[in-house]
Amino acid sequence: MAAYALCVRDGHVLLARSPGPGGVPEWVLPGGGMEHGEDPYDTVRREVAEETGYRVEVTGLLGVDSFRSVRPGRFRRPVDHHGVRLVYEARVTGGTLRPEVGGSTDLAAWQDLDAVPGLTRVPLVDTGLRLWRERPATGRLPGV
Repeated sequence: MAAYALCVRDGHVLLARSPGPGGVPEWVLPGGGMEHGEDPYDTVRREVAEETGYRVEVTGLLGVDSFRSVRPGRFRRPVDHHGVRLVYEARVTGGTLRPEVGGSTDLAAWQDLDAVPGLTRVPLVDTGLRLWRERPATGRLPGV
């Protein structure tokens, strides 16, 4: 279970950069995994602060992204993985933009919404932007 923030301001979206497969950096929504016993609302606020330096106010739940994949495991045994990611809308209320130190990301930046399709990014960025634009009443995107 993980929680992510979609922060849009003045035609820009807040993204963090993470080392991707093969060392190619990719842009991600700020957020990440819940700690045991942590509420996802608190997770998203903590993760945004860690990855970007910003404090945020959660303004709504945009939706849920659920996926399942089979991955290679130890001793050649496949692992059936089920991920559930909550995508919140948030707005910056304080702090200073800065890169994360010693974490899962190495840069945070505001990216022009029109430039996002040209960025190397994880699919959750597109999912979050679709949830933000379409605002499905069910919190689930059609066709996903």
